[in-house]
Parts: sequence; C-alpha cells; structure tokens
Amino acid sequence: MRGVARMIEEERYCIDVLSQIRAVRAALAKVEQETLNDHLQHCVTHAFHAGSEKDRKNKIDELIEVLDSRRR
Repeated sequence: MRGVARMIEEERYCIDVLSQIRAVRAALAKVEQETLNDHLQHCVTHAFHAGSEKDRKNKIDELIEVLDSRRR
C-alpha cells in the first residue's frame, strides 16, 4: 500500500497506479484464501474433533461472519 500511496504522491500515470492496485488486491485475495483454507484445515477441524459443542458453534458463527463480510 505504501508503494501505491507513493505512486499517487509522485503523480504517476493513472493506469500504472490502477494496475498496481489490482496487483495488491490479487495478492490480498490469495493471502485471504490461504488463511481461510488453513483455518478450516486446522482450527475448524480441531473444534469438530476435539472441541465442545460450544467450540463448534463458535467456529461456525465465525465463518458465517467472515464469509458474509466478504460479500459487502
């Protein structure tokens, strides 16, 4: 993000700035997907195998909240 802000401060060509913003979004989306996958594979799986009913419900509620916020 600092790089994009610096590009704007330097009044770089708009298309270059927009291209960089798209690259940042793509990188964030990849990190988000990998983090979600890791959470499902480890945290949620653990809650369903070793956790209590409350733990399982909390994990489901967390996922619903996160997935719902992605649509906004």
